[in-house]
Amino acid sequence: MSEPIKTTKTALIVHADMSVLSAFQSSFVSKGYVAILARDLPTALLALTQHFFDVAVISSRLAEGGDGWPLAGVVHLIFPKAFVGVLTPETNVLTLQAAINNGVTQIFDASSNPDHVVNASLSSQQAGSSKTSSEPGASIH
Repeated sequence: MSEPIKTTKTALIVHADMSVLSAFQSSFVSKGYVAILARDLPTALLALTQHFFDVAVISSRLAEGGDGWPLAGVVHLIFPKAFVGVLTPETNVLTLQAAINNGVTQIFDASSNPDHVVNASLSSQQAGSSKTSSEPGASIH
């Protein structure tokens, strides 16, 4: 009898601040995920061509004027079943519209504790896997 195949879960974390990336990496690794880190848009796009992602946490503001919203949309298009969370410094009507337009699962305040964001993303994934269908949308945390 053969052993079941173990699947590795992978998370993409995109943020310009290395200390934030490290905090998210530690939190995801503690939950058994492999964390792929990117500090800018080109690195994140390269990672999308090299890995399969179950979860992505992306800052809405990237270095050098980069915008994380379109990146979230690309992640959603490539990995439609993945949890896509965006960290944003403000929540307003435009933020909610950007989240809906880009298929973001949840938006979080940029100052959210990484453990809270990781736990919310994993809870959402587990809840989503038990449903027969799921519609993209945005909720605020």
